[in-house]
Amino acid sequence: MEEKEGDGFAMILEEEDWIRKAQQGDTNAMGQLFKHHYSFLYKYLLKITMDQNVAEDTAQDTVIRCMENLQRYNGTSSFSSWMITIATRLYIDRTRKRKREKRWLEEEHQRSVRRLRWQMERQGEEWTDLLDGLAGLSEEHRIAILLKHYYGYSYEEIGGMLGIPEGTVKSRTAYGIKQLRKELKKDGEQA
Repeated sequence: MEEKEGDGFAMILEEEDWIRKAQQGDTNAMGQLFKHHYSFLYKYLLKITMDQNVAEDTAQDTVIRCMENLQRYNGTSSFSSWMITIATRLYIDRTRKRKREKRWLEEEHQRSVRRLRWQMERQGEEWTDLLDGLAGLSEEHRIAILLKHYYGYSYEEIGGMLGIPEGTVKSRTAYGIKQLRKELKKDGEQA
């Protein structure tokens, strides 16, 4: 469809009409407004998040936030710019929150390892460098190594237990052992 001169201006007037009506409580106008902008918003979020699920969730949350705050929209910027600003802030806030949560989980893991080590030593059990190395691995690598090399399950059995392909189990086990060797070698050099 070829856009004629003046069609852009008509679209702006139609959008302004939707905004005004939506601010007055017209749900149909609100629906039209967000339907018109959703694709643009989603594509923007897809580019900044590089993750379809995160982009979809953030787009939906942005629309909700915009609906809740539609009365605050004053027209000093385009409606799409206003939406993008809200979407960007939501995404940045979530990213910061995830980083804080990840850091807290890592700190909690370290506290847990220290408690376990203290309890074992208190009971006269030896805390080995191997346990230190295992504690430093991610959960997915530690589980794969323990199930394969400590408990003797096959890669196929472990895959079934964890609901992942056998190849993924092999990969996690190999990578975990590589990391474990690196940690043990580093500990041996420090001693």
